[in-house]
Amino acid sequence: MRKILIGIGLLLALSVSAQELKCNVTINSSQIQGTNKQVFETLQTALNDFMNNHRWTDLTYATGERIECNFMFIVTKYEENMFTTTLQVQARRPVFGTVYSTTIFNFKDLNVNFNYVEFEPIEINSNTFENNLTAVLAYYAYMIIGFDLDSFQKLGGTSAFQTAEQIVNLSQSRSDGDGTGWKKSFSDNKNRYALINNVMDERFKKFRDYFYEYHRQALDNMSTNVDNARARIVTGLPVLRDLNRLDPGAILIMSFLDAKNDELINIFSSTKALPKERNDVYEVLMDVNPALGSRYEVIKP
Repeated sequence: MRKILIGIGLLLALSVSAQELKCNVTINSSQIQGTNKQVFETLQTALNDFMNNHRWTDLTYATGERIECNFMFIVTKYEENMFTTTLQVQARRPVFGTVYSTTIFNFKDLNVNFNYVEFEPIEINSNTFENNLTAVLAYYAYMIIGFDLDSFQKLGGTSAFQTAEQIVNLSQSRSDGDGTGWKKSFSDNKNRYALINNVMDERFKKFRDYFYEYHRQALDNMSTNVDNARARIVTGLPVLRDLNRLDPGAILIMSFLDAKNDELINIFSSTKALPKERNDVYEVLMDVNPALGSRYEVIKP
């Protein structure tokens, strides 16, 4: 298990083995017609180099401990160096004692707009995040690191989340690209602002505690005591219902289910799960996310 050191800050890359992320960035430009595609290939290469060679924290990561993640930009408009995109971000971590990796973060950002000139270097020169593209990349890097640390140590990702929150605050008056997604919006409660606001909200501390229990106390013990691990998941799951009732449609809860729906269905549709466990999980999921009721039916005993 990785050795956790104290403190998180924005540092330049020191060595390949020190990097936190093992990132795959894809630029999908299939919706853009009649333009030179080379700029999209150049951007994809530049983003992969940046995400995999920048050091985000002063934590020590061995090469095999780097967090696997995917960033997929879908370009919907490109004009005069201005990109209008949606972004799908996913991250996962291995489950102890298995060859299985569990998704720890799954988020779709519908408004990622930025200016990029081909061959222009992508870099962070200061903590001001004046460029919208690097601000978005940094924000999600810290969100991923935060959730990964939370999954290994209770509230372990707080410093990373604080940095993500700082990026949001600094980006609310963005002059380049588009400030959409960085501000509180009554018409959009599923943006970057809303996500980190949930994470840092004291009311959602119970969710972060459960996030740790789910991964470290349950999944990581599946290979040695599956019954106990399954019971731990069931015991804590009602926190999702409680928080969703407190804040209907809370993006942090919905993002968690986007990451975990398949996993929960696979675990609790098994005949090895006790009928009461299956019923309890089914009732919570139906209460929180009734839109997926047809999928959850396989859990029902």
